[in-house]
Amino acid sequence: MIAIIDYQAGNQTSVRRALEHLGLESEITADPERLRQATGLIFPGVGAAGQAMGLLTETGLDSTIRELVTAGRPFLGVCLGCQIMLESSEENDTKTLGIISGRNVRFDPAGRDEAGHPIRIPHMGWNNLRPVQETALLSGISEKDQFYFVHSYYPLPAPEYILGVTRYGVEFSSVFGREGLWAVQFHPEKSGPPGLRLLRNFHEYCVRAERGEV
Repeated sequence: MIAIIDYQAGNQTSVRRALEHLGLESEITADPERLRQATGLIFPGVGAAGQAMGLLTETGLDSTIRELVTAGRPFLGVCLGCQIMLESSEENDTKTLGIISGRNVRFDPAGRDEAGHPIRIPHMGWNNLRPVQETALLSGISEKDQFYFVHSYYPLPAPEYILGVTRYGVEFSSVFGREGLWAVQFHPEKSGPPGLRLLRNFHEYCVRAERGEV
Protein backbone atom coordinates (compact mmCIF):
# COMPACT_ATOMS: atom_id res chain seq x y z
CA MET A 1 0.00 0.00 0.00
CA ILE A 2 1.23 3.49 -0.89
CA ALA A 3 0.36 6.11 1.71
CA ILE A 4 -0.53 9.62 0.54
CA ILE A 5 0.34 11.97 3.38
CA ASP A 6 -2.66 14.03 4.48
CA TYR A 7 -1.58 17.36 5.95
CA GLN A 8 -4.46 19.55 4.73
CA ALA A 9 -2.25 21.27 2.16
CA GLY A 10 -2.27 18.89 -0.75
CA ASN A 11 -4.06 17.49 -3.74
CA GLN A 12 -4.35 14.07 -2.18
CA THR A 13 -7.53 13.02 -4.00
CA SER A 14 -6.02 13.62 -7.44
CA VAL A 15 -3.01 11.51 -6.54
CA ARG A 16 -5.19 8.70 -5.23
CA ARG A 17 -7.30 8.72 -8.39
CA ALA A 18 -4.20 8.47 -10.54
CA LEU A 19 -3.01 5.47 -8.51
CA GLU A 20 -6.47 3.89 -8.74
CA HIS A 21 -6.34 4.35 -12.52
CA LEU A 22 -3.15 2.27 -12.45
CA GLY A 23 -4.82 -0.36 -10.28
CA LEU A 24 -2.55 0.42 -7.32
CA GLU A 25 -3.62 0.31 -3.69
CA SER A 26 -3.28 3.58 -1.80
CA GLU A 27 -4.58 5.36 1.26
CA ILE A 28 -4.80 9.02 2.27
CA THR A 29 -3.76 9.23 5.90
CA ALA A 30 -2.15 11.35 8.60
CA ASP A 31 -1.93 8.42 11.03
CA PRO A 32 1.77 7.81 11.84
CA GLU A 33 1.16 4.08 12.31
CA ARG A 34 -0.48 3.73 8.89
CA LEU A 35 2.39 5.70 7.37
CA ARG A 36 4.87 3.31 8.99
CA GLN A 37 3.02 0.33 7.51
CA ALA A 38 3.11 1.69 3.95
CA THR A 39 5.51 0.36 1.32
CA GLY A 40 6.05 3.91 0.06
CA LEU A 41 4.98 7.49 0.76
CA ILE A 42 3.78 10.26 -1.53
CA PHE A 43 3.96 13.78 -0.13
CA PRO A 44 1.70 16.02 -2.27
CA GLY A 45 1.11 19.70 -1.79
CA VAL A 46 -0.48 22.91 -2.97
CA GLY A 47 -0.56 26.31 -1.31
CA ALA A 48 2.07 28.23 0.64
CA ALA A 49 5.21 26.90 2.30
CA GLY A 50 4.66 28.68 5.62
CA GLN A 51 1.14 27.36 6.09
CA ALA A 52 2.12 23.83 5.08
CA MET A 53 5.09 23.71 7.47
CA GLY A 54 2.87 25.03 10.25
CA LEU A 55 0.44 22.17 9.73
CA LEU A 56 3.24 19.59 9.62
CA THR A 57 4.74 20.90 12.85
CA GLU A 58 1.41 21.15 14.69
CA THR A 59 0.51 17.54 13.83
CA GLY A 60 3.97 16.08 14.38
CA LEU A 61 4.07 14.82 10.82
CA ASP A 62 7.37 16.59 10.29
CA SER A 63 9.02 14.19 12.76
CA THR A 64 7.26 11.17 11.27
CA ILE A 65 8.42 12.07 7.76
CA ARG A 66 12.03 12.49 8.89
CA GLU A 67 11.86 9.19 10.77
CA LEU A 68 10.60 7.25 7.75
CA VAL A 69 13.04 8.86 5.32
CA THR A 70 15.90 8.01 7.69
CA ALA A 71 14.62 4.43 7.81
CA GLY A 72 14.83 4.27 4.01
CA ARG A 73 11.12 4.18 3.18
CA PRO A 74 10.61 5.07 -0.53
CA PHE A 75 9.38 8.66 -0.71
CA LEU A 76 8.08 10.97 -3.46
CA GLY A 77 7.48 14.69 -2.86
CA VAL A 78 5.20 16.49 -5.35
CA CYS A 79 5.01 20.24 -6.09
CA LEU A 80 4.89 22.03 -2.72
CA GLY A 81 5.68 18.67 -1.15
CA CYS A 82 8.85 18.65 -3.23
CA GLN A 83 9.88 22.15 -2.09
CA ILE A 84 9.29 21.38 1.57
CA MET A 85 11.89 18.60 1.39
CA LEU A 86 14.63 21.24 1.09
CA GLU A 87 16.03 23.38 3.91
CA SER A 88 14.26 26.70 3.35
CA SER A 89 11.95 28.66 1.09
CA GLU A 90 11.79 32.33 0.20
CA GLU A 91 8.01 31.92 0.34
CA ASN A 92 6.98 33.24 3.78
CA ASP A 93 10.71 33.06 4.71
CA THR A 94 10.09 29.47 5.82
CA LYS A 95 12.42 26.90 7.36
CA THR A 96 11.43 23.61 5.74
CA LEU A 97 12.14 19.94 6.49
CA GLY A 98 15.82 19.89 5.56
CA ILE A 99 15.75 16.33 4.20
CA ILE A 100 17.80 17.39 1.16
CA SER A 101 20.28 20.27 1.03
CA GLY A 102 18.99 23.31 -0.86
CA ARG A 103 16.44 26.11 -0.89
CA ASN A 104 13.48 27.44 -2.91
CA VAL A 105 13.50 30.79 -4.68
CA ARG A 106 10.91 32.85 -6.54
CA PHE A 107 11.02 33.15 -10.32
CA ASP A 108 12.52 36.45 -11.46
CA PRO A 109 9.76 38.46 -13.23
CA ALA A 110 12.47 39.79 -15.58
CA GLY A 111 13.00 36.25 -16.89
CA ARG A 112 12.41 35.46 -20.56
CA ASP A 113 11.15 32.30 -22.22
CA GLU A 114 12.91 30.61 -25.13
CA ALA A 115 11.13 32.92 -27.59
CA GLY A 116 12.36 35.99 -25.69
CA HIS A 117 8.97 36.85 -24.19
CA PRO A 118 8.61 37.82 -20.51
CA ILE A 119 7.64 34.85 -18.37
CA ARG A 120 4.42 34.79 -16.42
CA ILE A 121 4.38 34.00 -12.73
CA PRO A 122 3.17 31.53 -11.62
CA HIS A 123 4.66 29.13 -14.12
CA MET A 124 1.51 27.32 -15.20
CA GLY A 125 1.33 24.81 -18.03
CA TRP A 126 3.13 22.01 -19.82
CA ASN A 127 6.90 21.73 -20.08
CA ASN A 128 9.52 19.14 -20.91
CA LEU A 129 12.16 17.90 -18.55
CA ARG A 130 15.70 16.84 -19.43
CA PRO A 131 17.12 13.98 -17.36
CA VAL A 132 20.68 14.67 -16.18
CA GLN A 133 21.21 11.52 -14.09
CA GLU A 134 19.90 8.01 -14.56
CA THR A 135 17.22 7.16 -12.03
CA ALA A 136 14.54 4.49 -11.68
CA LEU A 137 11.87 7.17 -11.30
CA LEU A 138 12.37 8.40 -14.89
CA SER A 139 12.64 4.98 -16.54
CA GLY A 140 10.90 5.05 -19.93
CA ILE A 141 10.48 8.85 -19.85
CA SER A 142 12.08 10.94 -22.61
CA GLU A 143 12.80 14.61 -23.24
CA LYS A 144 9.76 14.66 -25.55
CA ASP A 145 7.39 13.94 -22.67
CA GLN A 146 5.66 16.90 -21.05
CA PHE A 147 4.51 17.44 -17.47
CA TYR A 148 2.09 19.89 -15.87
CA PHE A 149 3.52 22.63 -13.65
CA VAL A 150 1.89 25.22 -11.34
CA HIS A 151 4.37 27.14 -9.17
CA SER A 152 5.86 30.56 -8.41
CA TYR A 153 8.93 29.25 -6.59
CA TYR A 154 11.41 26.66 -7.81
CA PRO A 155 13.88 24.38 -6.04
CA LEU A 156 17.64 24.87 -5.91
CA PRO A 157 18.91 21.59 -4.44
CA ALA A 158 22.60 20.83 -3.98
CA PRO A 159 23.99 19.93 -7.45
CA GLU A 160 24.60 16.27 -6.65
CA TYR A 161 20.85 15.76 -6.11
CA ILE A 162 19.70 17.18 -9.46
CA LEU A 163 18.15 14.41 -11.58
CA GLY A 164 16.22 16.38 -14.21
CA VAL A 165 15.90 20.00 -15.31
CA THR A 166 13.29 22.21 -16.98
CA ARG A 167 13.64 25.67 -18.52
CA TYR A 168 11.24 28.49 -17.70
CA GLY A 169 13.05 31.81 -17.70
CA VAL A 170 15.87 29.91 -16.02
CA GLU A 171 16.92 26.28 -16.03
CA PHE A 172 15.80 24.77 -12.72
CA SER A 173 15.74 21.34 -11.15
CA SER A 174 12.34 19.80 -11.80
CA VAL A 175 13.38 16.37 -10.45
CA PHE A 176 15.83 15.89 -7.60
CA GLY A 177 16.84 13.47 -4.88
CA ARG A 178 18.45 10.05 -4.91
CA GLU A 179 17.25 6.50 -5.46
CA GLY A 180 14.24 5.93 -3.22
CA LEU A 181 14.00 9.58 -2.15
CA TRP A 182 12.60 11.71 -4.96
CA ALA A 183 11.01 15.11 -5.46
CA VAL A 184 9.25 16.46 -8.56
CA GLN A 185 8.15 20.07 -9.05
CA PHE A 186 5.40 19.15 -11.52
CA HIS A 187 2.15 17.25 -10.91
CA PRO A 188 2.53 13.68 -12.24
CA GLU A 189 -1.09 12.94 -11.34
CA LYS A 190 -2.18 15.66 -13.81
CA SER A 191 0.39 14.93 -16.52
CA GLY A 192 -1.31 12.19 -18.55
CA PRO A 193 0.58 9.05 -19.63
CA PRO A 194 4.10 10.31 -18.74
CA GLY A 195 2.95 11.20 -15.22
CA LEU A 196 1.27 7.84 -14.81
CA ARG A 197 4.46 6.14 -15.98
CA LEU A 198 6.40 8.01 -13.29
CA LEU A 199 3.92 6.96 -10.61
CA ARG A 200 4.12 3.34 -11.78
CA ASN A 201 7.93 3.56 -11.67
CA PHE A 202 7.68 4.75 -8.08
CA HIS A 203 5.36 1.88 -7.16
CA GLU A 204 7.62 -0.68 -8.81
CA TYR A 205 10.56 0.66 -6.83
CA CYS A 206 8.50 0.38 -3.63
CA VAL A 207 7.76 -3.29 -4.41
CA ARG A 208 11.44 -4.05 -5.06
CA ALA A 209 12.45 -2.23 -1.87
CA GLU A 210 9.96 -4.24 0.19
CA ARG A 211 11.50 -7.43 -1.24
CA GLY A 212 14.98 -6.21 -0.42
CA GLU A 213 15.93 -6.03 -4.09
CA VAL A 214 17.27 -2.45 -4.09
